[in-house]
Amino acid sequence: MSQKLKTLERMLSKSGLASRTEARKLIGSGRVGVNNRIVLNPDQWVDPERDRLTFDGKPVRAAALEYWLLYKPTGYITAARDPEGRPTIYDLLEASQKQLKYVGRLDQDTSGLLILTSDTRFADFVSSPESHLPKTYLVKSLGMLSEEQLDSLRKGVELKDGPTRPAQVKRVRYSSTSTFFEITITEGRNRQVRRMVEAIGSKVRKLVRVAIGPIEIGELPIGKTRQLTASEAIALSNFGASSARSSREPARQSQP
Repeated sequence: MSQKLKTLERMLSKSGLASRTEARKLIGSGRVGVNNRIVLNPDQWVDPERDRLTFDGKPVRAAALEYWLLYKPTGYITAARDPEGRPTIYDLLEASQKQLKYVGRLDQDTSGLLILTSDTRFADFVSSPESHLPKTYLVKSLGMLSEEQLDSLRKGVELKDGPTRPAQVKRVRYSSTSTFFEITITEGRNRQVRRMVEAIGSKVRKLVRVAIGPIEIGELPIGKTRQLTASEAIALSNFGASSARSSREPARQSQP
């Protein structure tokens, strides 16, 4: 079966006309057609590129793809719903944004940048481990970290699930009890930055994701969203593609 094929129910939902539950009802009521024929089976396969969908005889046009940023606060779960009843990022969204898919995750105690989109191909690409898309975090860690400890993060540290890739680390400032630094990683393991900091003998006290590839959180208020421009979405895709190519290139031999 072609990977392009989708169920009629899903196609109707992706058009923005109705939710998937509502789409099944509309299809069953005989109001949806495929290539000028009424179809009553919501699970019928259709080709998005070749088949013509209609609703009450009028063409169904695909909804424009959307790309949004959310500044996730701490205390919220990156999920559509939580069986324990904890607040989720979808509690922060407008009704028109509820159909968007989040790209990657931030744990409950981490704040910062999340991408939301209706573009599933874009979401899969950005979240794929093979894209090696850089993600930058501002870290407040316990105690005054030495340059040797920060160098360990730059070179990569050993975790239970294997060594980490080299990271970019920039010290920001000290306080009497903490070190503030930026770290950019090109992996997406579970609670990775927290575990890396623990591996050098410290602990994360605050963690904020401030950038994904070339997209920065900027002046976006906590708990709010803003729409990415088309150029930003393209830049993010191109940045990820470039990172993936670089990771596959063999290391150059040093010249004598």
